Amino acid sequence: MKAQVAFLHGPRDLRVREVEIPPLRPDQVLIKVGACGICGSDVECYEGRSAEGRYDLGPYTPGHEWGGQIVEVGSGVTTLRPGYKVTGDCVMRCGVCRNCREGLMPSACLNMREAGFRPDSPGGMGEYMVIEEPYVHRIPDRWSYEDGGWVETFSIGYFGIWGNGGYIDASDTAVILGAGPVGLSAAMVARTSGARTIVVEPIAARRERALRYGAEVALDPADGLVERLAELTDGRLGTVVVECSGKDAAIASLFDLAGHSARVRLIGHSIGRKVPVEIGKTIWRTLDISGAGGTRNFAERTIRFMDRIRGAYDFAALNTHHVPFERIHEAFDLAIHDKEHAFKVMLTF
Repeated sequence: MKAQVAFLHGPRDLRVREVEIPPLRPDQVLIKVGACGICGSDVECYEGRSAEGRYDLGPYTPGHEWGGQIVEVGSGVTTLRPGYKVTGDCVMRCGVCRNCREGLMPSACLNMREAGFRPDSPGGMGEYMVIEEPYVHRIPDRWSYEDGGWVETFSIGYFGIWGNGGYIDASDTAVILGAGPVGLSAAMVARTSGARTIVVEPIAARRERALRYGAEVALDPADGLVERLAELTDGRLGTVVVECSGKDAAIASLFDLAGHSARVRLIGHSIGRKVPVEIGKTIWRTLDISGAGGTRNFAERTIRFMDRIRGAYDFAALNTHHVPFERIHEAFDLAIHDKEHAFKVMLTF
């Protein structure tokens, strides 16, 4: 069987070509892709501003935010069936290397693959994709394929707060830095927990959207941020501070916004840059700081979580643009040049 599949060969060199789908190995499934989101990391790889996309190893198929339907399963597959709606993991651990056996994060896997970022890994920007059973997760039949595409994004915000020993409850004030897709996911998680939820975002349209997706207050960082937060919290500041933007200014402000004994959770990507911070505040405020590069065993939980809150939040409305796969270059142009309005661009099949 042949399929149209996109391959990123290098910066701004995205090509669609027809390929032959190989026969399935016993542990693999064949998925007809229904939708695939364009992530900010996809854009950075396309522009050549990120080393995460490994086109230096060869052309690869982008796309890690996808939803689709199984059309065929390998002879050894036991938990999945043709017809299931599914989505999949991004970071694909081997499960047998030293670090996996020690229970470290998938990002520590010595044989790590990464869906949508490497030539040895599957990607969702194609009509069909082949992926191994352990990395595939069933979604409810009533969900759209685009809902499935949100699972990976939502899992990052969810794990960013609750993973690696994290927690949040109604006694907390959560301060979420960045109102992009991951930031809003974290805001919905915090609000569902009962925490007072404050989002910090410089773009007005995104602040307005945040108020519909978990934020009780949305602050402009240019508007006396520390003073405003102190007013809102009677001087306590944030007890859970979640950095979702990866922006230098937001990272630099983290320890000014964190109250004493706060949990500081780092999600936004800033690898490769050194950002000046007042590190002494982490000592005198006794801060608990942790990073979350990817997730571990959170896909199934994320699907259940999203299904429970669907009545409170309109996930479909987060998809601001729907572009047929045949116009993939137009879709990337939207994601690159119209960040204020193109909140989430979904490729449709």
